[in-house]
Amino acid sequence: MKRLLFLSFLALCLASCDESGKFHVKGNISDAEGKTIYFFANSINGAQLLDSTRLKGNGQFEFSAKNEGLCPEFYTLRVEDNLIHLSVDSTETITIKASLPTMATDYTVEGSDNCQKIKEISKRQHDLQNQIVALEQNTSMYPGDITDSIQSLIKAYKQTMTYDYIYNEPVKAYAYYAVSQVISDLRGSFLLYDPYSDRTDVKVYATVATAWDGAYHDAPRTEQLCNQVIEGMKNTTIPETKVVEIDQDKIQETGLIDINLPDVDDEMHALTGLKGKVVLLDFTQYSAKNSKERIRQMRSLYEKYASRGFEIYQVSLDEDLSYWRYQTENLPWVCVHETNGTATKVYGVSILPTFFLINRSNEVVKRSDVITDVEKEIEALL
Repeated sequence: MKRLLFLSFLALCLASCDESGKFHVKGNISDAEGKTIYFFANSINGAQLLDSTRLKGNGQFEFSAKNEGLCPEFYTLRVEDNLIHLSVDSTETITIKASLPTMATDYTVEGSDNCQKIKEISKRQHDLQNQIVALEQNTSMYPGDITDSIQSLIKAYKQTMTYDYIYNEPVKAYAYYAVSQVISDLRGSFLLYDPYSDRTDVKVYATVATAWDGAYHDAPRTEQLCNQVIEGMKNTTIPETKVVEIDQDKIQETGLIDINLPDVDDEMHALTGLKGKVVLLDFTQYSAKNSKERIRQMRSLYEKYASRGFEIYQVSLDEDLSYWRYQTENLPWVCVHETNGTATKVYGVSILPTFFLINRSNEVVKRSDVITDVEKEIEALL
């Protein structure tokens, strides 16, 4: 009796060990009796069929596999031409429920927040494709107008993808999925984000690449992302231009050179309008790699000294105005945008970030490259 109990226990252990490290995808596809459901792994080298099964009357299926990668990996369920895209980064169990006629866009997913976001993206992409097809088939429009309308649709779609799905949490699998989308029109298929020749798109890729390099440094997908960004940066780098040095005599004569630039609502803000306050005049780019940490430091300074007469006048040099508006909408200080390079020239700004401290009399006191303790300097001016 003891031997039988031992053998039963051993068999249970072996079964458990065999399942360790595996993830599971299960559920049911209704209205698909007799159809075959395929389960693919999507590596950077292409799709690989892992398993398949013929669906019975209840439409139930279950697949399991090991995620051998060093980062989240991507998988696809397919019945005929209907696809459901998934991501897996652990031993999770993902449950899918759908009806075959609407399987690609109207399904439920449980067990993975990433897969839920991928579902949202897939639905949006499907809707975009339908809108593109409708425009291409519109015989009442001129070809040029059709092209312009399609480009406007794609631009708006990229705006949503960039700010709602990529910049939000770039380390997530769904951000990688969003930046890797392929769109089709009459010209053929193309990457939604061009990582090689579009300067703005390269920055979006770089956001994901940086996040993945920190979380999944040795993963092949990370290496691919980083290589794409490096190539794109080489192709789109604008030659550095010389910036004239600050006119020290003019500053001594007038106290400081005034700046009058627009904020996100196109309201103009003059630097001289802050006379009576201690001002940190900051030239920056919100798209820079260390920008978020630097903004946190700025917020700390502002919260500590604003009540005592301290203000920040922050000049953005970002090329993407939409991104600048998004990043500054909740900042409590003066956020303006440099439109023609005048301010950077007269203040001799050649590297970013660069900042200046201005006293209550509207006089430039010190530049960042000679400041070792900014809080001490602010305290002294207050």
